[in-house]
Amino acid sequence: MRVRTLAVAFTAVMLLSACQKSVVSSDGYGVAMADLTGGVSVSDMQAHMAGGKYTSADLTQAALDQIKAKDGDLHSIISINPNALAQARASDAARKGGKALGPLMGIPVLIKDNIETADPIATTAGSLALKDNITHRDAPVVANLRNGGAIILAKTNLSEWANIRSTRSVSGWSATGGLTANAYDHARTACGSSSGSGTAVAAGLAPLAVGTETDGSVTCPSSMNGLVGLKPTVGLVSRTYVVPISHSQDTPGPMGHSVADVAVMLSVMAGRDAADPATGEANAHRVDYTANLAGLSLKGVRIGVLRDQVGKDVKTTIVFEAALKALADAGAVLVDIKDSSVPDIGDDEMNIMMYELKADLNSYLASTPATVKPRTLADIIAFNTANAAQEMPYFGQELFERAQSTTGLNDPIYIKATSAKARAAAWLDDLLNANSIAVLVAPTYGPAWMSDTVNGDQYSGPSATQLPAVSGYPHLTVPMGTVQGLPVGLSFIGPKWSEARLLQVGYAYERARTAKK
Repeated sequence: MRVRTLAVAFTAVMLLSACQKSVVSSDGYGVAMADLTGGVSVSDMQAHMAGGKYTSADLTQAALDQIKAKDGDLHSIISINPNALAQARASDAARKGGKALGPLMGIPVLIKDNIETADPIATTAGSLALKDNITHRDAPVVANLRNGGAIILAKTNLSEWANIRSTRSVSGWSATGGLTANAYDHARTACGSSSGSGTAVAAGLAPLAVGTETDGSVTCPSSMNGLVGLKPTVGLVSRTYVVPISHSQDTPGPMGHSVADVAVMLSVMAGRDAADPATGEANAHRVDYTANLAGLSLKGVRIGVLRDQVGKDVKTTIVFEAALKALADAGAVLVDIKDSSVPDIGDDEMNIMMYELKADLNSYLASTPATVKPRTLADIIAFNTANAAQEMPYFGQELFERAQSTTGLNDPIYIKATSAKARAAAWLDDLLNANSIAVLVAPTYGPAWMSDTVNGDQYSGPSATQLPAVSGYPHLTVPMGTVQGLPVGLSFIGPKWSEARLLQVGYAYERARTAKK
């Protein structure tokens, strides 16, 4: 199902395109389109714009045309920013005038549709209940992207409410955007909840995207669409004006074709936000993540292998063993870890999310414009019930109802559950320190499963997301190969604030794997 607003947005884009042909050079446009669809790096795109091969307007128009041509099958985009071309032309004018706007100057970036932007488009979290949520305010992470020169291109589809509504959900489906298809096989899942962000970049609709993760929502769609994705340390990137699930675990994260592209995004996205207490230490730990990215040799680097997270899928295991060989051949010292379990972590994580969902979502809804009629989680539940044909054709809202039944953040059940964060963090710290390990590795997930609107998600393979999610520690996924044409990712997990080292190790692995092709 597609929403009428998307068709209107496409019409507006084509009218803008027709009016702006004098701005977009045909030669430059062709080069820009080739770069966009070829997954050319951000640094190369910057060099091409600086050298006059094409403009930001060329590149932005190419992205808009890619959306027009391809997204009808992918359902990865919810709304297009009508100001995107104007922003691109302003960037071109600044470049022509010798003004540097930042490392993402002129680069189109997609934003997951649970993150607010000041543009005249709604932030829906995929729900029709938020169709009028046009706040005209930038989330700080978006403001940072703009300050770094990025062009805000469009909002991406997602698993509705970031996949926290039902126990039997279909990843990548929302009432607003329909069912996102995997870029490699349209019958398969794009995973979630940042499904649209993953599919759109993988399909060449834009070079970069922002997702959000509570547990797996950046890393899974990145892995299953053959991308690099990073869930940062919780508190490195602001969550203000992001539709929440859990203040203990939520974080935006960058998604792109390469480790270098993700590194440049993180350099721009990270930073302290006075309105988000979790980011109090962010400026002290933020660095230029692209600096010295290639400066690490894997020789002698001790890497822990989470053997109990490998799963039983033989085909994925073969690809994983090849990844381990590439690491070892590059000089890494592999240390097998046979037990990474933390008792009761799953139940505690769910309790944290249920209690925080009610408190955090109620707070967020209270901040939205008066045009947004639901003001509480209870109102959202009532809206879904009243609009069940549109909102609940495939699955219900059992998790919403469970969250609504919670009694506040002073409840002993919640207080006990929050100990899971410290336990997971302590376990990871102890494991890394006791074995002198720099990072941990495991398969991120197996290959994408078939989308199934009757039975919901059907997956029983490996998943490396829970420990870094609950602890709040960083988690990077890098493509490690394919299983019968379907991408699978290699996870790199490190201690708190270790993004720079994770990106260095991921970059070194990326080079080692490429060298073996």
